[in-house]
Amino acid sequence: MSEVATVSIKRSITIRAVVTPSWKEEAEKEISAAISTSDQQLAQLEKEGQQVVDGLRTQSANPLDPRIQEQVSQVQQQVAGKRSELEEQKRNLLQQQAQVRELEMEQIVEQGQIESFCDLKVGDNLVSKMQVSILVRDGVVESINQD
Repeated sequence: MSEVATVSIKRSITIRAVVTPSWKEEAEKEISAAISTSDQQLAQLEKEGQQVVDGLRTQSANPLDPRIQEQVSQVQQQVAGKRSELEEQKRNLLQQQAQVRELEMEQIVEQGQIESFCDLKVGDNLVSKMQVSILVRDGVVESINQD
């Protein structure tokens, strides 16, 4: 059995950003757009739900038929469930928006993660190879750190 000299592994790299006026403006713009999309989805959901209910009632000879009422109730429950999901998403977005507004300039915030590959060989410290972060200021890399 032969020993392998190196092996390539996949790792997650944390992206950290320095809060600047342009970073803050961009973050707020993205969150505002997501809130707007959420509002549009809610309106669309209500409209489509009402159209389905109206369609069920008009297709039936007797809109008060218990089977029709049951179908209407099921549609309304589905709409209510989806509405709750969308409202929760919107609440989370509003919370994120408030958090962004409270950030101070030059503060460092975690912005996300990307994946990369690195070579690992005998004698390397696996933990330190896995703990890498990139610090960016307005999209420009300031440093690459092995934590």
